[in-house]
Amino acid sequence: MAKNQGTPLIIAGTERRELGFAVTRDVLIRCGMEVLTEQGFAATGLDALLRRATVPKGSFYHYFASKADFGREVMKAYDAFFCRKLDRALTNDRLAPSERMRAFVDDAKAGMAKYQYTRGCLVGNLSQEVGALPDSYRADLNGIVQGWQRKVARCLELARDAGEIEVSADCEALAEFFWIGWEGAVMRARLVKNGAPLDTFIAGFMAGLPRPEQSRPGRKKA
Repeated sequence: MAKNQGTPLIIAGTERRELGFAVTRDVLIRCGMEVLTEQGFAATGLDALLRRATVPKGSFYHYFASKADFGREVMKAYDAFFCRKLDRALTNDRLAPSERMRAFVDDAKAGMAKYQYTRGCLVGNLSQEVGALPDSYRADLNGIVQGWQRKVARCLELARDAGEIEVSADCEALAEFFWIGWEGAVMRARLVKNGAPLDTFIAGFMAGLPRPEQSRPGRKKA
């Protein structure tokens, strides 16, 4: 009896081309994420991007309708990446909710240190030049930040439910304050090329959280 050799895996030419298209497009998006965490959108030339991605010169428009379309796809990919980073820290039930905020900062600081503080926040970088970007980018960037704020607000709500912060705390406002301060701290960390601004920011943020009466420093027990 002949051995069963199994059915060979055959990828049709069209499928192979589609697979190659998707892989190359993904490589370009990932290179775009790397570049736009280092520099602005306007300063990013397509030829340099293609060289970095080792994609043939002149083939960019085979994968994206325009540079603006490419930028939108990069923003989406960065948002997905950053949301995973946030979720990993802020939903870690092995830590108290307030400790999760510090865990996120520590993780982000390690990521910046890995690249010698040459990379910052892509959304923060683009926000600084939003006046020179396509009009639709303003809403796109704001929508991304709003999503991040909701994640932080939810973590703060858990801290409130656990009695770590005052029951009357406005978690939405605190989350907005966090992101306003965070972007500045990231920018300063890149400037001085160390994580001290991130440490200073999170220490100040945590110290400023409204605490329940019984846990405030200096309060005497009855």
